Amino acid sequence: MTRQSIPAPLEMHRVVREGVLLAGGARAILLQVANPGVGRGVAEHSDFAYRPVDRLRTTLTYVYCMTYGSPDEVRQVSRMVNRVHAKVRGPGYRATDPELQLWVAATLYDTATVLYEEMFGPIEDDAAERIYQEYAVLATSLQVPPEMWPADRAAFRRYWNQVVATVEVTDHARSVAHDLLYPVRAPLAIRAAMPLNRLLTAAWLPPRLRDGFGIEWNGRRQRRYERLMRVAVAVYPRLPVLLREAPKRYYLRDMRKRLRSGRAPIG
Repeated sequence: MTRQSIPAPLEMHRVVREGVLLAGGARAILLQVANPGVGRGVAEHSDFAYRPVDRLRTTLTYVYCMTYGSPDEVRQVSRMVNRVHAKVRGPGYRATDPELQLWVAATLYDTATVLYEEMFGPIEDDAAERIYQEYAVLATSLQVPPEMWPADRAAFRRYWNQVVATVEVTDHARSVAHDLLYPVRAPLAIRAAMPLNRLLTAAWLPPRLRDGFGIEWNGRRQRRYERLMRVAVAVYPRLPVLLREAPKRYYLRDMRKRLRSGRAPIG
């Protein structure tokens, strides 16, 4: 009997493993709902105001599973996501639309790399390109054909800039943003962290979309953000990797426990 080979670690693991990426969750969601189809689907079929912890778990379970899961886990979770998405449809939108799914995956990639480089500095070009190519799995595991994922980082940046420059933030999106950034029914710990989260989210959003959401930004908030990031950059990269990876381990363990027990980790 030959020993089963162990797949080489993905380059994107160096990004996905970092717990600091959780701080970018609201940024990714606001970018997603800035697309009118996504915004309307989320506003009419989701419940950020009532279940913020479940929404966070669902997103992180998907990202960690696609990145670290076994082939069987990836198949199971992908099927669950597709079943959930199949129910999200209405006049002018459907969650299974590959264009909408491409945009959602793009926001996850862009947010992750923005936050990683804020903490650790620019990624070297060759590694950055491998990370980008590997991030395609977040789109292609659903209904996005591989050829729809922009061919390289330069093509991605053109796609990204075009969407950011032309998309219009709707009332549906602003409603989702309010529920997300002011979660009155969230656990106390989440509500206590929201002033900081609102500052970071505002800082990381493209200015045009920040204005579209009606999120205030001024010199005072910019200086506060800069002071905060000086501390974060001095402290976070020096934390033990085991601590920085804690969210990844938690959500993967939770996913596997749910799969064993027959409970859906997605939905």
